[in-house]
Amino acid sequence: MAVAKTLEIISSSTESIEAAVREGIAKAGETIHDIQEAWVQSTKALVNDNKVVEWRVTLKITFIVK
Repeated sequence: MAVAKTLEIISSSTESIEAAVREGIAKAGETIHDIQEAWVQSTKALVNDNKVVEWRVTLKITFIVK
């Protein structure tokens, strides 16, 4: 039997939403092992002078507890 846990994190990138997701998972993976999936719960664009300057994503990361 496996037990899974879900953790919520917020990640950002000046490049794209996808980069924010990748960077968030990579950073979480430094201390959390056996990440199984990530759910993008929300996205946000920070705007300055009518231009998107940063993307932020709220992720729910699921991993197996051993």
